[in-house]
Amino acid sequence: MPKFTVTKTITIQASPEKVYSIISDYHHWPAWSPWLITEPGVNVVVKSGGKEYTWEGKRTGSGEMKVLKEGAPHRLDMVVNFLKPWKSTSPVWFELKPQGQGTEVTWGMTGSLPFFMFFMTKMMTAYLGMDYHRGLLMLKDYIETGNVPSKLTFKGIQPYAGCTYIGIKTNCTMDTLSGKMSDDFAKLSAWAAQHAGDVAGPGFSIYHTWDVVKNKVAYTSAFPVKQVPGQLPAGFISGSIPAMNVNTIAHTGTYAHLGNAWTTQYMMQRNKEYKYRKGIDPFEVYANMPGQVPDEQLVTEIHFPVAG
Repeated sequence: MPKFTVTKTITIQASPEKVYSIISDYHHWPAWSPWLITEPGVNVVVKSGGKEYTWEGKRTGSGEMKVLKEGAPHRLDMVVNFLKPWKSTSPVWFELKPQGQGTEVTWGMTGSLPFFMFFMTKMMTAYLGMDYHRGLLMLKDYIETGNVPSKLTFKGIQPYAGCTYIGIKTNCTMDTLSGKMSDDFAKLSAWAAQHAGDVAGPGFSIYHTWDVVKNKVAYTSAFPVKQVPGQLPAGFISGSIPAMNVNTIAHTGTYAHLGNAWTTQYMMQRNKEYKYRKGIDPFEVYANMPGQVPDEQLVTEIHFPVAG
């Protein structure tokens, strides 16, 4: 069976002993799991002692995880048994190293795919890597502050009125996305401040390409307008989003955790909870912007086009 290995690392401002006490007790996992957040109704049972838990859901599948060997506070070995969508068993581990006043945490897993899915090895590695990254970001917040500023509100299928927009289209990598988008919105916001009468709503970003294997992103950041001005600044473009139905998930919290909402949308799409409308790219709308409210109160609506 085709095998793959995923490892991700983050530094948490807490002692190895504190980090270890959290990750080795499954009672804490629902607060920071990158998978459980995608399905609030998933059935999770943590057994006495916090060293074993089972889950069963429609999006997340089903399985069980157990602590196999404890080497506090530097090493923790586990095993995860997946039952659905296919059966497999994978070793999972954490390595903790003191890093100044904090702890360098590495989370790893070795997995395998059914032989007929060998062509998905690179994709699986990339997507699981994103899941592990999301999880470590939430773990960091949970340990450092006692809270994860990421809440999903499932608004379901609803109509979107469509719009005409002016924007900036950018190609970049995932690790440069945040900086690139900040620069784009700085230019767009400066234009919007001078043309307030033309702006017809909050800013948004359309994602044309999100290739986790090749680390490529193509997006357009924009403001809806009542009509396209006769002359646009250099580097600006105009376009439109048609009126249609969309499946909407609202994310409340810092932008660092927006991946939770996007991952959930993709899981719902793959699970055929709605029929995706091909030919139109998904987009996120910013109900408020950084500086207007504290970061944990930022509201972003992620819209996926729905057919029919």
